Parts: sequence; C-alpha cells; structure tokens
Amino acid sequence: MNKPLRHIAIFCGLMMLALLLRENWLAYVRADELSTHKYNRRVLIERYAHERGNIIVDGKPITGSTKTDSTDFVYKRTYVDGPMWAPVTGYASQAFDASQIEKLEDGVLSGSDDRLFFDNTLGMFTGKEKKGGNVVTTLSGAAQKAAYEGLGTKKGAVAAIDPQTGKILALASTPSYDPSKFAGNSDKDSKAWVALDKKNDPDDPMLNRALRETYPPGSTFKVLTAAAGLEHGVVKDVDAATDSPLPWIMPGTTTPLVNENNIPCKDVSLREALRMSCNTVFGKLGADVGKDKMLETAKKFGFNAEQFTPVRSNASYFPEEMNVSQTALSSIGQFDTRATPLQMAMIAAAVANDGKLMKPYMVERLESPSVDILSQTEPEELSRPLTQEHAQMLQSIMETVVNDGTGKNAKIPNVTVGGKTGTAQHGENNSKNPYAWFISYAKTDKGSVAVAVVVEDSGANRDDISGGGLAAPIAKDVMKAVVDKQ
Repeated sequence: MNKPLRHIAIFCGLMMLALLLRENWLAYVRADELSTHKYNRRVLIERYAHERGNIIVDGKPITGSTKTDSTDFVYKRTYVDGPMWAPVTGYASQAFDASQIEKLEDGVLSGSDDRLFFDNTLGMFTGKEKKGGNVVTTLSGAAQKAAYEGLGTKKGAVAAIDPQTGKILALASTPSYDPSKFAGNSDKDSKAWVALDKKNDPDDPMLNRALRETYPPGSTFKVLTAAAGLEHGVVKDVDAATDSPLPWIMPGTTTPLVNENNIPCKDVSLREALRMSCNTVFGKLGADVGKDKMLETAKKFGFNAEQFTPVRSNASYFPEEMNVSQTALSSIGQFDTRATPLQMAMIAAAVANDGKLMKPYMVERLESPSVDILSQTEPEELSRPLTQEHAQMLQSIMETVVNDGTGKNAKIPNVTVGGKTGTAQHGENNSKNPYAWFISYAKTDKGSVAVAVVVEDSGANRDDISGGGLAAPIAKDVMKAVVDKQ
C-alpha cells in the first residue's frame, strides 16, 4: 500500500472508531438521560399511549385515564375530587410534565419501571394492552374529606399522622386546584395552567401548604419547649411552681416579654403555663435551657432537615445562632422559628407515641397491574425526642389544655384528646392578620392520630382569629373521622 492510501485508511479507521465510541456513549452512558429528557417527544407519546396506573385510597382509585381524540397522546389523566387530593397526587399533564406522587412514582404509574418487565413481556404474548401499576397510599378518605371541608374557603393546611407508624392519614391544602383541568395538551389546558400561576392568582393554589410552606408556629411550639425543659432537667415536676417572674425582662434588653390579655402567669406550673399559654414562662424556660439544647431538641423532632414522604417537605427551621433574648422568642414560636404543618403534626405524634417519633410516609406499597406487590413501606423510627416518662407528663398537660383550657373546641366524647393552640404573629410588627394554629392528638384503645392545622384567614376579623376558635374545630373533625373508623 502506498503512503497516500495508508493515510486514507488510517483516517477512515479513526473515523469509524470515533463513530463507535459516540454510539456507545449515547447508547449506554447517556441512555437514561436521553430517554427521560423533556424534549424527547417519544417518551411523552409512550407515557400516554396506554392507561396510566392509579393512586389508591381506601382501596379505591382517586385517579383514572380517559381516551382522547389525539393521535399522539391516546390517554390523559383524570382525577376524582381533584382539588381535595391535589396536595397528595400532584398532577400528570401531557403539556406540563408531572409533580409529587405522579412524578416520583411515574415509572410504576406509566408502566415503564423495570420491575414491570415481566408484566409487559407477558402482555406481548397474550395481547393484553399495556397498563401502569398502582400506588397504594396510607391516606384516609374520611380524614382527608374532614380536613378539606373544614378548611373550606379559608387559606390554610392540615396534616394528620398515625403516631404509631408514621402513616400520613390526611394532607390538605387550600386554596387548591383541579389537576384534571390541564391534564391534556390543548389551548384550554394551557389557559388553565397559566391562570394558576402565582403571578395571576396571588393565593397561589398550587402551593402545597401542608409540606412546602413554613409558618411561624406561635404558641404550638411551646410543646417542644416543654419537652426540652423536661429532657434537660430544667423542669422536673409539671405541677410545681416555676421561677417565672412577672414582668420578665428579656436578658440583654429592657423589654418585657408580654403575655396576651395580662393573664396571671407569675411562677405558675408548667401545666398551668401551657393551659393559659404563658409567654413569660416558656420564654424564660427556653432561655434557661439555652440555645444549644433547644436546637438539639428541635432537631430530634425533625427541625432543620427536609422530610421525604416520598414527596419532599421543606425543612422547618429553628435558628442556630441567637442571643438569649432571641432564644426566648424562638422558644415561644416567634423570632425566626418556622415550621410546616407536617412538622407540627410530627411533634404531636411523638408526644402521643410516648416519645418515639416515626418517619412520616404516605405510600403504603407499589403494585403491578396484576396487583403483585413491587415494594412495601415498613414503619421506621426517626428519633426519640423525649423519654416515655416525659412524654406521658407532656400528654397529661396537653390533655389539660383541651379539657380545661384554650383547646376545649377539640373535645371528643369518650376519647382522650390533648392539644395546644397558637396564634402566630404575621407581618412586620404583627401588622397582618395572625395565623391560627392547633396541634393535637386523639387516643383510643384501638389507635391514635396526631393532627396539625394552620389557618391563614386574611378575611376574618382580627379579634376573631385564634387557634382555639378557627383551627381546633377542624382538628376535632379530622381526629373524629379517624377514630370513628378504628
């Protein structure tokens, strides 16, 4: 072979090698990335070429699929009571992708999960049309309905948990949206999507307030401060007088910490302080425990860490750098302390479960189209924020709040109920209507439930806003819905 031909042969060989390397790079290294790329239309067409699997509550689907007139997207998603369940399901849209359970479990629901290979292969021989698998949730339809209807036209959220397992029983957020309205790929769907944008709807109906919004928790946080005081030995007897002067001047300032309506909080016991919601007692208690130990306790309850249910919940926040007066304010749920409704339900759940905090979750199991179990979620302990002895002491004083305090609206006949109200400041210098909070638990010999409710009702008369007045009745209805089914 002469020299020019040899050069051409080498060049062609290098070109072939480059093509082979490129092909293997695309086929193996970038295969997953390209197969799920948002601009890969074939993936979308395949996703909606057959019926999508369902999200299940109480053994019944709360989702469905319907045939369309499109040649590309044969089926589109439908929802049963879409606005009520949207904080759980999220949406699956031909034009706007998917969110929450619809997104996280898309492989099973769309039928593309590797674990469905046998079902899909068998269908090729039997002629059975391909279909996605199911997501079976931990949710209670009765509890969700009570939460959603209780919130009504008010802006707010509810989270309910089974304290013994961590199963999420209700997750409501209002105002909400109907994911059916933009499940397709038409101009009508696009208009519905645009209308829900926060720029066009300031109430932000697509915000999952139960998981993604953090609020100042106000006096409901005093339950955690009480737990810290017991755990770190600052309080030994919940019925003994505390060293709580009135007025109490916050350390390093000349500013007294004020109690609402001048309630008589001087040196009262922890039980009385929680019953009347004394800022001075709990502010001083937090300062006496100290910021490091308060932070330690808050983290044990789940603060400063995201939760995955599997839908992500924003991290609730307890400040890490504070002076003593800021620690006092943080310990009564003010300053920079912020929490999601899920987080506050976790506090009530840990107390109700004798100090053991279970990891919250809302997917019970994943099923194939033939109802074979692909995976099963097992209850998992998250932490032990307080001992059984201290948890039971805290249960006792939370039950006093409901039986003889600000939480009377949560009473359920023949059911043990504990709770704590909260009215959290909102806006600069508390200029806006406050948030109404209530956290609680209900216990029977058949089981228990923990609930957190927050209402941000900007339309209410300011003097009518209270945790006991607005939030406690909603919590009561949710708890009753659960215990009535046990």
